[in-house]
Amino acid sequence: MKEIIQVTSLTKSFGTFKAVDDLSFTVNEGDVYGFLGQNGAGKSTTIRMLLTLIKPTSGDIKIFGQPLFSNRNEILKNIGAVIEKPDVYKYLSAYDNLKLFARLSGGKHDHHHLMNQLEMIGLAERAHDKVKTFSQGMKQRLGIGIALVHDPQLIILDEPTNGLDPQGIADIRNLILRLSRELIKVKRWWKDWLPNYLMHHKPLLRLKL
Repeated sequence: MKEIIQVTSLTKSFGTFKAVDDLSFTVNEGDVYGFLGQNGAGKSTTIRMLLTLIKPTSGDIKIFGQPLFSNRNEILKNIGAVIEKPDVYKYLSAYDNLKLFARLSGGKHDHHHLMNQLEMIGLAERAHDKVKTFSQGMKQRLGIGIALVHDPQLIILDEPTNGLDPQGIADIRNLILRLSRELIKVKRWWKDWLPNYLMHHKPLLRLKL
């Protein structure tokens, strides 16, 4: 099976503190993949390195078979991501938010495509309601829709269930699993949506579904 992400001996230090210590893992095409760990264990730091928001102290990252930092622009245009909370315009509707981000990313923004995206994330009936009227769970679903709008090969979500009630957590988990089944051509990698597990100063525990 084709490898989408290859991480080898990845380390990130902030002064004398090692946030990520000698981390290696592989994510294959079609995997749903998660990090488990307590706060401060290095999950978000790893994600920021995968998105080139920070540089590693040492180690290598390849995405789509290419070295990440020397092929940054080509790789990132094929990734969709939501880091912590989705940044949406609260006084625009869900439809208008999706259309705006589709234009910014160079994706399709015709009416049929946008409504299909909203249907996929369960927001078609609220398409023209302003986001300020949405629950946190609905905003999270809209964020996932925005990450998908340009049909990326890889999706990265940082704590997509953070701050949600039990029903909201269940809805997001079900959405992720449904997307992994339905969008066969889209390869996605999800982070930290299962119960936390202690991993501080130990090799990162990964979970593949």
